Amino acid sequence: MVVNEEQIVGIYDADGGWMGELRYVVGVLAGRKHCSLCDITHGWNPWGRGEWKRACAAAPFDIQLIHRDQASASQRQAAGALPALIAGQNDSWRVLVDSDELEGCAGDADQLMALIESGVQTD
Repeated sequence: MVVNEEQIVGIYDADGGWMGELRYVVGVLAGRKHCSLCDITHGWNPWGRGEWKRACAAAPFDIQLIHRDQASASQRQAAGALPALIAGQNDSWRVLVDSDELEGCAGDADQLMALIESGVQTD
């Protein structure tokens, strides 16, 4: 669902593709990388965490998840520090949930959904 014609996009603090995923996993294992959005959406399960899937199914909006190398320049600029969730369209984006708030969710999908709902403007 698009709220007020806005899209909701979550941007991981990792690159996509198998090389990006491999670099991320190696970084996590070495203690040099961490993405709190990854912790919420899939953790170590490449097919996604059940809690995340249930929260998405119950949400009144859709969330597109992308890697940082898939984000447009305007999305990256709006997001600031990654990971982050942004809302907008075309080249006009705003932060819904910033990196610190995602970290504060401590892997809890329901807490993230509550943050998103509080930031979404509905008619």
